[in-house]
Amino acid sequence: MPRITTRFLALAVLPAVILPTLAACSDPGASAAGASPSASAARNGVVYNTSPDQNRIRAQKDSAAAAAVPAAISKDGKLTVATTAGSIPLSFHATDDKTPIGVEVDIAQLVADKLGLALDVQVTSWENWPLKTQSGDFEAVFSNVGINKDRVKLFDFSSYRAAYMGFEAKKTSNYNIKGADDISGLKVSVGSGTNQEKILLAWNKELEAKGKAPATLQYYSSDADTILALSSGRTDLNIAPYPSVSYRENTRNDLKVVGKVNAGWPSETLVAATTLKGNGLAPAITDALNSAIKDGSYGKVLERWGLSEEAVPEAKTVTEANFATYQTGKTP
Repeated sequence: MPRITTRFLALAVLPAVILPTLAACSDPGASAAGASPSASAARNGVVYNTSPDQNRIRAQKDSAAAAAVPAAISKDGKLTVATTAGSIPLSFHATDDKTPIGVEVDIAQLVADKLGLALDVQVTSWENWPLKTQSGDFEAVFSNVGINKDRVKLFDFSSYRAAYMGFEAKKTSNYNIKGADDISGLKVSVGSGTNQEKILLAWNKELEAKGKAPATLQYYSSDADTILALSSGRTDLNIAPYPSVSYRENTRNDLKVVGKVNAGWPSETLVAATTLKGNGLAPAITDALNSAIKDGSYGKVLERWGLSEEAVPEAKTVTEANFATYQTGKTP
């Protein structure tokens, strides 16, 4: 059974700590719904390899980027990266149910290659990556983390992909979601403590100010449960990272994308590698990403997972010190 709340109850159940706002942009602990392997091309032309044998796109070491890695991080020869393995095609378990794969892991591999380090991928939960990054267990997080004002207080960022949320619904529906008015009175599933939840709570506030019925927010324990509720009609809409809803539209016959919104609404944001604030690793990762963008390996990874439209022309380092200029698009 879902946990159903209005805006006020949702706010009441959120812990009074900063960690939920630090969580990444997808449903915490979600399983990869629709994770069946595909031997033929999906409707977008992509053949999704969900096996543990990935044959990843690799990159050559960039000496300048490697030299910028702090000695405390490079001394063991590894880049320890956290990911949550929760959603296709971002980060999920392969068909062996143990190997983490996806576009996030592939981009982390490019960065490790550029820095001359071995990639050590650690699967964690959404709730744990902030504390474990602060403790030093993880040196970087690649898991669809969007940059926001709360996160820059504790972490530094290296941007590498556009950050959008998508609304999905049954294929027989007529929804066209562009703003708050379009969700009035509907049941919308969303992950607790996520950027998409923040958007819905803000939209509900708008609706209430206009005297309109707010959306009823529904919370499920996994992606699989969420999609089952959507396909069976127990919920009207689901909001999740756009790559995931797009994947389902292209690999299932019963769902479609009915709206798209920037994850930083009402501002804009980007997905970024996340590192401990002030430890000096973010600039090196930014250099590695830009080297991968320049040599074409970055573009090949995004194309492999059907995400070419989310490519950025340049990676940028974002910290608390330059966050304000980043929001205006003027980050140096």
